[in-house]
Amino acid sequence: MDMPGTSSFRAAYGAVLDRWPGPVEAVDLPTPYGETRVNTCGPAGAPPLVLLPGGGATSTVWGACVAEGAARAHRVHAVDLVGDPGLSAAAPSRAIRAVGDLVGWLDAVLDGLGPGGPVTLAGHSYGAWIAAHYAARRPARLGRLVLLDPTQVFAGLRPGYVLRALPMLVRPAPERIRSFLAWETRGAALDPAWLRLQEESAGFPAVRPVTGPRPDLAGLARPAGTGPRIDIQFAALARCHDSGRAARAAREALPGARVGVLPGVSHHALPLTAAAEIVRRVF
Repeated sequence: MDMPGTSSFRAAYGAVLDRWPGPVEAVDLPTPYGETRVNTCGPAGAPPLVLLPGGGATSTVWGACVAEGAARAHRVHAVDLVGDPGLSAAAPSRAIRAVGDLVGWLDAVLDGLGPGGPVTLAGHSYGAWIAAHYAARRPARLGRLVLLDPTQVFAGLRPGYVLRALPMLVRPAPERIRSFLAWETRGAALDPAWLRLQEESAGFPAVRPVTGPRPDLAGLARPAGTGPRIDIQFAALARCHDSGRAARAAREALPGARVGVLPGVSHHALPLTAAAEIVRRVF
């Protein structure tokens, strides 16, 4: 396995995870694509809630939602994406290269978590893109699908956002990451420990993320009671896309879904600064 992260990255990761309330169990699940780190908390035997972070954010980004009560009625499983910054270890002999690989990887993760009733699968940003693709292909495995400001699902990325992010993506450096996040979040007060972790991720081994078409959600647009319940929340101040337009597209594509827009929050700040409202609305 490719060893994930440097000692300074691991220290920053641990510092954020230490701020989660209550005991957290770290588990490395074997999959065909490498070991996947899952941070688990909440009552044993409670309905499972599987959380996928945005690209580069690591599973630790969900700590604020846990602190606001996401783990009261759920057994929370926060996942580090294989190949992304985090403590998952990619298999050198089998890389995730396509949507089908992501689906197979997530099948193995859910199998590894064991039985626990229908799963609530939630994702933010790129994690929501993965979750939407999974739901489209494996609707029977999910009781609920939660998409938090999903990118490339209902709307494309704004060119200005891509141009602003490009230097950070092409040549990541701590100062570029901090500058980009300050711009995108409009100066929101972000957790300093999490910001340090983001800066440490600049030295993480680069793996090209899987990209591709928008998920085909036609099979999820079913009468109530015949598929997973779907909740979608957009960030009103997101710079990556037009949230109002994306919300309208979501309502048209999935008439049975609950769609909302969270005021006063940007795309990258969403899991951190809007955690209380997220938990109130969907968890």
